[in-house]
Amino acid sequence: MQFRLFYYKVYVSKFNYWKVELSARLNFSELKLLSLIKLQAMKEITVEQLKQKMDNNEPFQIIDVREDFEYEMSNLNGVNIPLAGILLEAEKISKDIPVVVQCRSGKRSAMAIMQLEHHFGLENLYNLQGGIMAWKEAYDPSMQVY
Repeated sequence: MQFRLFYYKVYVSKFNYWKVELSARLNFSELKLLSLIKLQAMKEITVEQLKQKMDNNEPFQIIDVREDFEYEMSNLNGVNIPLAGILLEAEKISKDIPVVVQCRSGKRSAMAIMQLEHHFGLENLYNLQGGIMAWKEAYDPSMQVY
């Protein structure tokens, strides 16, 4: 007996929505195995939580996936790895402390996290909700953002 199944891995936040759809034909025994699989939502962090980590001097890393010119205009003192090179420069990303991935609004950083989780199995990545725009709104209205 064959079943046509659709699997969804959905990432939802206040500022973005991503949906990845895969489909496959499975027999009944494979279907039973599927019940053991759990899909995880992307981990996120708010600008308020990030600020608290900074104020408490907690260990973490920021990866900024915006383009160089955007980073030069304003940044949160993270490591700049543009999205196009995220897989090529993945060795710069810490594996033993939380890593906050950020961009302008949260969309590119979500794409970066999906790639890193898929290719390298990283589980310590957090998407900054709203990106640097949310940081600007909450903490630094004079910050220039492209």
